[in-house]
Amino acid sequence: MVEELAGRDDSLDSTLIQRWKQGDERAATALVERHSTALARYVGSLGERDAADEVVQDTFVRAFSSLDSFRGDSSLRTWLFTIARRLVVDRRRAVRRRREVGNLDEVDAATEYTALDSMFAGEAQRKVWGAVGKLSPTQREVFLLRVNEGLSYKEIAEVAGTTEGAARVHYHNALRTVKENLNE
Repeated sequence: MVEELAGRDDSLDSTLIQRWKQGDERAATALVERHSTALARYVGSLGERDAADEVVQDTFVRAFSSLDSFRGDSSLRTWLFTIARRLVVDRRRAVRRRREVGNLDEVDAATEYTALDSMFAGEAQRKVWGAVGKLSPTQREVFLLRVNEGLSYKEIAEVAGTTEGAARVHYHNALRTVKENLNE
């Protein structure tokens, strides 16, 4: 019974997607109405309660702009959850970067943090980001999810759409590449 209902939901989503592609704006509204509450609940469960509405809106903007690339390998709802999760991860990275940059600009007189120390810290940060920038997109994603977000390999596999073993391999290869680039 559950599979039958899920099949009807997927079928309805497919119909609405086709209608939207043909120019029916009401179909887009119906898709938003069908999935926005569940997405907001999911985003809230990830700890983004205050920004849930914004993330949900961004999820639909991103989904509608790339709907032609949706192959239907998973349900539309699963695809929307994946987009939302990536947006949450991106938001957290951006917040962390702003904090890191802000912290590097502050001078701590109590520890006699000098302009020279700030210069070296800034140079080290540039070298690290330069090394991370040389990673393949998959390695970079796995590396940053592990280092910045502290996700487990299992969680990384879910987000990146890969296996836990592949996530481990990508992370260790990325770590080796970053270390090699830092030693140059």
